[in-house]
Amino acid sequence: MTSFLADAARVVGGYAWLEERLFETLGAWVPLVAEPEVKLRLAADSHHHAWHASLWRERLPELREFEAQQFVVPSGPPVEAFMAGLGSSPTTIDKLVGVYRVLLPRLVGTYQRHLERGSEVTDGPTIRALGLVLADDLADWRDGELLVQRLLTTAAEVEGAGAQQTRLETLLLGA
Repeated sequence: MTSFLADAARVVGGYAWLEERLFETLGAWVPLVAEPEVKLRLAADSHHHAWHASLWRERLPELREFEAQQFVVPSGPPVEAFMAGLGSSPTTIDKLVGVYRVLLPRLVGTYQRHLERGSEVTDGPTIRALGLVLADDLADWRDGELLVQRLLTTAAEVEGAGAQQTRLETLLLGA
């Protein structure tokens, strides 16, 4: 396998891993949160991430020299640590801040940079997938941020949200 294919498989496999973890994490939170509007948002977004993971898995190269599954791993220890930290978020606001103020903005930036570097000639199907995923993520980010803003009603909640954002952003250093 060429180095180019292996590099592309690692990137796309990292996307698939992250999207699968998001699907699992958001879906697991649905029965744990009390607020109906949060349940609906998490359930809808969980399904978006399941579909995104499916799109990324379809983009993994199929060669007899390797199994595509070997590339579906975290892109690095900071991403794995972040997902563990996100998954253990104790409050509804902590959960939402982690997804809509930390992860989705970073993920949108990553996908946008990938899209800008891609070539229609060599990366056409990946560029199409990036466009579809970005459209979902931008809408989910916007709607999630609006939900966070509605739920932050006290100074203590705002301070807690800021602390959670800092904690999770710190886990992503070096990603």
